[in-house]
Amino acid sequence: MNEQVRKIDIFDTTLRDGEQVPGAKLNAHQKVEIARQLARLNVDIIEAGFPISSPGDLDAVQRVSREIKGPIIAALARTVKEDIDAVWEGIKEAERPRIHMVLGSSDIHLENKLRMDREKAIEMGVESVKYAKRFCPDIEYSTEDASRADLEFLCRIIEAVIKAGATVINIPDTVGYAIPEQYGGIIKHIREKIPATDHVIISVHCHNDLGLATSNSLAAIKNGASQVECTINSIGERAGNTAMEEVVMALKVRSDYYDAYTGIKTTELMRTSKMVSRIMNIPVQPNKAIIGSNAFAHSSGIHQDGILKDRSTYEIMKPEDVGVTQHRMVLTARSGRSALRHKLKEIGFELNQEMIDRVYKRFLSVADAKKEVTEEDLQVIAEIELSKVPETFSLNKIQTVCGNDIMTMAAVSLKKNGDITMDTAGGNGPVDALFKTINRIVGKDIKLNKFSLNAITEGTDALGEAHVEIEANGAKFTGRATSPDIIEASVRAYINAINRVFAAEIMNES
Repeated sequence: MNEQVRKIDIFDTTLRDGEQVPGAKLNAHQKVEIARQLARLNVDIIEAGFPISSPGDLDAVQRVSREIKGPIIAALARTVKEDIDAVWEGIKEAERPRIHMVLGSSDIHLENKLRMDREKAIEMGVESVKYAKRFCPDIEYSTEDASRADLEFLCRIIEAVIKAGATVINIPDTVGYAIPEQYGGIIKHIREKIPATDHVIISVHCHNDLGLATSNSLAAIKNGASQVECTINSIGERAGNTAMEEVVMALKVRSDYYDAYTGIKTTELMRTSKMVSRIMNIPVQPNKAIIGSNAFAHSSGIHQDGILKDRSTYEIMKPEDVGVTQHRMVLTARSGRSALRHKLKEIGFELNQEMIDRVYKRFLSVADAKKEVTEEDLQVIAEIELSKVPETFSLNKIQTVCGNDIMTMAAVSLKKNGDITMDTAGGNGPVDALFKTINRIVGKDIKLNKFSLNAITEGTDALGEAHVEIEANGAKFTGRATSPDIIEASVRAYINAINRVFAAEIMNES
């Protein structure tokens, strides 16, 4: 690699900051399960918890430290000896331990939360770093609420704790207040103002209150940060933390701009996302970047046509790169013939243009009634269209009026040779009334022998499949049709059977 290309460390805090989401508390077994997957993902640091918070969390941090090899294992402490002792008790068996401590740096935090002045904050930070250094050489110091701190005071804190032995300095945007240009400027100023930062890791930890966590983290990287603290699926307090998957893939896709990379095994991103979502019971929004179910789905006919010709037209990364098997063609009323032909070929139907047009017409009818046409839907549509006989009659419109205390009436209009014929009839229910009306229009003595309805796909908008057997001219004929509307499916099946009657008459005449 080019010597100017920098390695960015990924500090995953899913097990600590991510766990602070209400209802997402993890037990020790669950923390180990996620930590093991984070190690497969090849994160650089796993923040396993906040040991002083409870005996259960201390036990979980200890188990992660003992069982997970590879990444640095960190845990969080406030700048007090009891917290630091608890962290060391939790991580001392780790292959590569790190003590992470935090103290406010903004006047808002110092005055309103901690009730201390600036000098006391510096003194407390220095003493805590020196104390932690007795246990562990790798010490991270977080200047909480740094994006709202006085910049010169922030630099004084950083200089002091580096001198005391801190090896990693974290500049958090704790409440998601920063703007990318401003936040990048803070990192740049710190790097230029404090020569000692050349010998430590500058880390950033951003929250998403304004939806800018990823942008702020990337701006920080551009200005010299070399570690990003983030979570899987962007989970975390309030609006969440920086999404690991977004930062990682931004650096991968736009390496030309950032001149930086991570060691993340990106093909494990989707697997990790699904695990965290399942264990923490926090669904991922469908349009979530990188790992949402729609991230590589295409429903627009224009987009689908472009993707089929060249994936780069509408995809800036390969779905396979993040562990998704392939992009997804979502068949909707906006899909075009190119996508339909592609999907039909995938499920085993190689059709000529005439048949594509026939299937497409029926597909649009189903798509208008459903949000999405599934492969199962499409297979049924194709099978029925392929088995159709020439249409003497085709359905134009149907209407029924029914109720528990009124006679059911039906109105039907059918097309024949471009002409439309309408009629009405009553019956014992809507299907009976519709069938009787159709009989009046076609002018045939038709007997219904069998009629059945089945749901052939799942969900409330499932395709209903109708089968009929009729008797005419002393012979039996069957019909079959589908629609999300079971009444329409019934009518189409009946017309399909009647068309077979007329097809048989034409054959006999010839």
